[in-house]
Amino acid sequence: MNKRERFEAFLHNQPVDYVPSGIFHHYMPSQEWMAGTKEPRSFEKLVAGQLVTKRRTDPDICKIMNDVLMIMPIDVSMVKEPKDLKDVIPPAMDSVYVSRTLELTERVLKFYEDEDIPSFVTSFAPIFSLRHRLEDNDPDHRDVMGELFAADPQAAYDGMKTVAERTMEIHQKLFDEFPLDGIYFSVNNQNSVLSDELYREIAAPIEKEMIADINKRGLTFMHICGTRGQTNNLNLYTDYDFAAVNWAVYSENISLKEGKELFGGRPVMGGFAQTGLIYDGTEEAIKAEVKRILDETGQLGGMIGADCTVPMDIDEKHFVWVREAAQEYAAAHR
Repeated sequence: MNKRERFEAFLHNQPVDYVPSGIFHHYMPSQEWMAGTKEPRSFEKLVAGQLVTKRRTDPDICKIMNDVLMIMPIDVSMVKEPKDLKDVIPPAMDSVYVSRTLELTERVLKFYEDEDIPSFVTSFAPIFSLRHRLEDNDPDHRDVMGELFAADPQAAYDGMKTVAERTMEIHQKLFDEFPLDGIYFSVNNQNSVLSDELYREIAAPIEKEMIADINKRGLTFMHICGTRGQTNNLNLYTDYDFAAVNWAVYSENISLKEGKELFGGRPVMGGFAQTGLIYDGTEEAIKAEVKRILDETGQLGGMIGADCTVPMDIDEKHFVWVREAAQEYAAAHR
């Protein structure tokens, strides 16, 4: 099988020659996650790092990491009280932010122009960037999004809707200009920053609309972000229309097998914690863990992954060991 055939089989819960993997890391520290529009050095380092990863690991899928563009530079300076949430302003389509997003996508895809590899752009639901931007805007840098949203749900909905509409415009531009398979779409309600009821009322409808829009043009590979041990109620997402899903197995204490059942048998990715064994384990230990995961989940409709992005200074040969272990497992279970 080539990479596309293997991924297509994964998506349809069909046999594969070996279980593919998708383990990712950031290339830039969090202090530079908004540097992409201002610091050419940060942007160039992000691009160059993804070429190094490609050469070192020969990945099963291409997931374009957008570290220095992760946090959309939404103008929230007008938010002094909850009702002001409706007035937030996302970057314009002719902004540096959008042009850099397009440039990043073009340049990383060019690294893979000689092979047919499933390719995804990383994107985030509005709640992610708004939470960061509202914290930055608070005089005391408090995490204020939850209380602001709870105080005026309609204004919060209107603000998220504005951000979602711009994000969907960016998605459309990306699909129009580049041969993408889909969007790696990150959602979260980490540590119940919103009550389940409020999340279902104001966040879920917008996220579902964004996914429906992605699905008109490609695939939604959904990531339920449980980074650094933060938890989510996975039941909030069981009716989302994604092609495949990743969640934090260790943060949520829900195994791949259990999650696959929860999500109706749809394809799943994960297995490793965000840190620990995948980061500092020996070749023998990492390969043994891959084989344990496959013993538990089988080889249909699964990819080996991690709870979230692994540490950025990881030795990337660990990713190669994961693939080798999957190949060894497949050879032993034919």
